[in-house]
Amino acid sequence: MNLKEKAIELHKKWKGKLEVKSKVKIDSKEMLSLAYTPGVAQPCIEIAADKRKVFDYTIKSNTIAVITDGSAVLGLGNIGAEASLPVMEGKCSLFKELAGINAFPIALKTQKTKEIIETIKNISPVFGAINLEDISSPRCFEIEKELQNLGIPVMHDDQHATAIVVLAGLENALKVTGKKLEETKIVVNGIGAGGTGITKLLLAKKIQPKELILVDKEGILFEGKQGMLKHHEELAKITNPKKIQGNLENALIGADVFIGVSFKGILTKEMVQSMNSKAIVFALANPDPEIESEQAFEAGAELVATGRSDYPNQVNNVLAFPGVFKGALKAKATKINQEMKLAAVKALAECVENPTKENFIPSPLEKKVAEKISEAVKKAAIGSGVVRK
Repeated sequence: MNLKEKAIELHKKWKGKLEVKSKVKIDSKEMLSLAYTPGVAQPCIEIAADKRKVFDYTIKSNTIAVITDGSAVLGLGNIGAEASLPVMEGKCSLFKELAGINAFPIALKTQKTKEIIETIKNISPVFGAINLEDISSPRCFEIEKELQNLGIPVMHDDQHATAIVVLAGLENALKVTGKKLEETKIVVNGIGAGGTGITKLLLAKKIQPKELILVDKEGILFEGKQGMLKHHEELAKITNPKKIQGNLENALIGADVFIGVSFKGILTKEMVQSMNSKAIVFALANPDPEIESEQAFEAGAELVATGRSDYPNQVNNVLAFPGVFKGALKAKATKINQEMKLAAVKALAECVENPTKENFIPSPLEKKVAEKISEAVKKAAIGSGVVRK
């Protein structure tokens, strides 16, 4: 039985990966009166008088909604709400397993931006934070932006958790090669949710790369290029200062780092050979990378990371999102800002004490990672002042 067959068999047996379990054993009239009527009226009255108390008396303080519209699921694309549900359930299971957070999957049967925003606003009283998941770009940018004043953390995982793991891996990869970020030329290929998140977080660092070039399916982004998407126009203004033009092949000449969040097979051995010595390759397209690890090494790459679990140094969002949300909830944060994300980058990188070519990104199953990140994120949230009074 192969992996696909076994997954189908188990999902049919499980009938979902989640269940609702009561914390309270209602086995007497007294407990019934306390947990429900008439006792339950008192916390209701107190919350009505001071809505902040909802965090004290309900599940809100440690419960997250994992919300999607099914428009950009894994490598499957726009498969709709129903088909996205197994992924959302899996995400919720990981929140509970790795961070002790209650998480509930919500698959919306609409892909209209305004409807999604309004729906999330209307259900937000139940949740302490919102994890946006598998929503296609560029709509995901507007949805996330419009929800930043909701009073609880809202983060689009495909952008920011991806960025956190990539930047942590990059920090350690640079240590192994002896290169410095401020002396490197970095090329990011694929400027959707992941590529945009990586770019923005990279540029939020105090020390920035010497050169950063972005490439999408229409070629290199540069200021003044015609026909770009709105978010590409914004990114073109803050990258590629030399206004290099052309395609990925042109961009990679003399590059130190390739970060791909794009398509299978788009990176060739010849392109890797055109990069600087000790080249770093992050081929993160999933399930099939931009270049196979073996080919990248044969072409002269010094370090390689992929999105696959059957290779070392896997860039997996699960390394970031449990700890980030746990830290945000513990801090009573109202949002997840750049300071918190950068704190998560540093904490994640430090989880590998002595990075090597074979090990510069932690295993996704290391439970210490979420706790280390959560403490760093909590501290950053309090330090940057984005917490409830």
